[in-house]
Amino acid sequence: MNTDAQSLDLSRRAFLAGAAGASICVIAPSARATPEAMAQAITDFTGGKPVKEGRVVVDIPVLLESGHSVPTIVRVDSPMSPQNYVRAIALFNERNPQPNVGVFHLTPRSGRAWVSTRIRLGDSQKVVAVAQMSDGSFASGSIDVIVTLPACVEGA
Repeated sequence: MNTDAQSLDLSRRAFLAGAAGASICVIAPSARATPEAMAQAITDFTGGKPVKEGRVVVDIPVLLESGHSVPTIVRVDSPMSPQNYVRAIALFNERNPQPNVGVFHLTPRSGRAWVSTRIRLGDSQKVVAVAQMSDGSFASGSIDVIVTLPACVEGA
């Protein structure tokens, strides 16, 4: 192959790779979870048990310039003693492709009921954290966030 043919082939490959990546971002926003899907995911996590609001703080900036890598901290008011501790913290969102963000498992040896991670947010939405306590009860906290530049921009 001559040099012109090689550069044309590389350009074609680069174009196809870019088009494939862009199509994923264009398609993904239309395949979003809904508030109902998030509620079902929470019900699945809790086994249908009641969830009491409070004791859980979701710390995310309320106004986000970009949804690509959002620092997220979840804290639960718990002594983390062998008799009274947080077993798990689950994080949910209502407008990403999947309502389940993740589940973090804790023990009394964790020291504190606190998790930190980074998440992607595809749009402005509610983020909910649900904590499972050692006695089998559940507590929750939530935050509404505004994302000015979603993780995947529709039409890009």
